[in-house]
Amino acid sequence: MNVLVINCGSSSLKYQFIDMTSEEVLAKGLVERIGIEGSILKHQTTGKDKVSIEQPMHDHKIALQLVLEALMNSEHGAIKDLKEISAVGHRVVHGGEAFSHSALIDEHVKKAIEDCIELAPLHNPPNLIGINACQEILPNVPMVAVFDTAFHQTMPKSSYLYGLPYEYYEKYKVRRYGFHGTSHKYVAQKTAEILNKKLEDINIITCHLGNGASVTAVEKGHSVDTSMGFTPLEGLIMGTRCGDIDPAMVTFLMEKENLSTAQINDVMNKKSGVLGISKVSSDFRDVETEAEKGNENAKIALETYYKKVKKYIGAYMAEMGSVDAIVFTAGLGENSSSARLAICGGMEGIGIEIDAKENDMRGEEKVVSKPSSKISVLVVPTNEELMIARDTLEIVKSI
Repeated sequence: MNVLVINCGSSSLKYQFIDMTSEEVLAKGLVERIGIEGSILKHQTTGKDKVSIEQPMHDHKIALQLVLEALMNSEHGAIKDLKEISAVGHRVVHGGEAFSHSALIDEHVKKAIEDCIELAPLHNPPNLIGINACQEILPNVPMVAVFDTAFHQTMPKSSYLYGLPYEYYEKYKVRRYGFHGTSHKYVAQKTAEILNKKLEDINIITCHLGNGASVTAVEKGHSVDTSMGFTPLEGLIMGTRCGDIDPAMVTFLMEKENLSTAQINDVMNKKSGVLGISKVSSDFRDVETEAEKGNENAKIALETYYKKVKKYIGAYMAEMGSVDAIVFTAGLGENSSSARLAICGGMEGIGIEIDAKENDMRGEEKVVSKPSSKISVLVVPTNEELMIARDTLEIVKSI
């Protein structure tokens, strides 16, 4: 069975085409600037040269048609016929409380995704556009929605409720949802596999550290708490997001700076975080480079970031009572040895001993803790596309 994995943004479309017998990526690519001048498709079939196709793409349907043509191209394609696409897995950011698992897409599922638009106004609309475009072009191919929020639906009320009047939860579903669920699920499963243990027998803290970042407490295979909340703004300091702040600061700054709700929202989401503190960049590589040169703001930005991650690790250790492994993933988590060393440093007293030598690497799947460490520390490159494909396969097989 071959699964096409689709991830639609407002003006982009990422995809991977995966042979689920071997879990080998047969082809992958990215369409950028959909509906904008300069639309381009970058496609690569495994073992063949990468190709770039520039032509106007007014909407996602046209972009998807070009993707399918690229997949079937006699020179740079991966298949000969669309019948070789067994199923399509769609990344959907928000499923609200309606979905605790991935779901076969039908009109009911699409309506539920539409109902969550007010919770994810930037993401769910393009996700739906991609689903509708695929259904038009591939009407007889089963399609599955894989939700970023689904993995976190196992959280108890004590983890997801806020200290607000309960009526706001009842009326508006104001609660913690959590995101990056597909990534947290994948790395938790992979960690258990690496440690040669059953997932249901161990507790893991998964640290998805990238420009967007979150930490999750995974107790016996289930998410019981996570740092992102009602939106992806809560939790860790991120590339441009502020993370946890005193809510009273919002109205304080609105009054002092004469900001509208849209403007303060823009400040917290796009001008804060590591970018805001460092005054350098939202890219951790740039900030690390500047810190090494002696830039004080860059140093403070990194120290503040590391401390926040460490606090969440400590909190989830206390919450679960015992932890078997801490795992780092995503751009920063996988590639920054200095970030991992700084976050784990000084926690020897609570059983975390990172091995500086083993940790001195980028992007490898590896245990980086000392043999004497009571808690294993691992680096596991995430693979959300494969997780989406696996969920899609599982759902389609059950039809």
